[in-house]
Amino acid sequence: MEQQGEPVRLAAIVDADAARADAVAREFNARAFGSLEQLLTYREIQGASIAVPTRDHLSVARPLIEAGIDVLVEKPIASTLAEADELVQLAAQHQRIAQVGHLERFNAAVRATYPLLNHPLFFEVHRMSVFTPRSLDVDVVLDLMIHDIDIVLSFVNSPVEHIHAVGLPVLTDKVDIANVRLEFASGCVANLTASRVSTERVRKVRFFQPHQYLSIDYGRQDLLVFTVNPSGTNPVPGQPDSMIQVTKPVVAVGATEEPLRAELRSFLASVRTRSKPVVSFEDGRNALAVALDILSAIQKHSQRIQLPSLR
Repeated sequence: MEQQGEPVRLAAIVDADAARADAVAREFNARAFGSLEQLLTYREIQGASIAVPTRDHLSVARPLIEAGIDVLVEKPIASTLAEADELVQLAAQHQRIAQVGHLERFNAAVRATYPLLNHPLFFEVHRMSVFTPRSLDVDVVLDLMIHDIDIVLSFVNSPVEHIHAVGLPVLTDKVDIANVRLEFASGCVANLTASRVSTERVRKVRFFQPHQYLSIDYGRQDLLVFTVNPSGTNPVPGQPDSMIQVTKPVVAVGATEEPLRAELRSFLASVRTRSKPVVSFEDGRNALAVALDILSAIQKHSQRIQLPSLR
């Protein structure tokens, strides 16, 4: 981002692979360190992006936060709710800017949706991906579906009351495909499907609210809004489609900005202004709590129908 004119400097790279750390550091004129302990002796670090396996998020973030460094932690925030709670407490105790990398919050289509929300009542969400040997340390719920859990939670803004879920291992010993029904206190219902063994890549959210249907395509950063009879007038005779107004809202600033760049810019802005990040540790913790409840529901369903153990 420094190369793109942002007032920020990449000061250091930390990687247990010394050769890889050196190569990246040379490319960006930064310092290379082989361990977190070495990095903490370098006083120029103000913020850090933590991109390590989920199981290591707490052990890496803790010393950084305690050293007074602001952190951006990849999703999910942690492996367990206890670890997430500790991260939330640490960030509050040390008054650090602490953001979770729920990337879709910075998707132009998602950002354009927030001003249009009134009372979402029904969601259909699909996130399908072809199999890759990455992130196999977590289930598909924590790998892929958690993106959509975070988005739906932020749209609905209501507690989850009931969860029905089914999931199956296909190519790994963990859940590779899952279907979930979330029922909210507001009366909203959300059906979510996530798969990392699909033959195609699909990332879409569709939902209904009074007199409106909204369709988000994450990949194209597209939002379509279908509003029924917005003017209150009768349809034109012989033209039933005249009852429906179709619009395509856009984000006023940076509508086509790549979500990862938008996420990093947002984190840097929070660091500079000491303002609450768009996706706080609390948000990450809430998404993780629902994801873990989903995995528990999947396990119970598997036991009830006597499927082989998912582990």
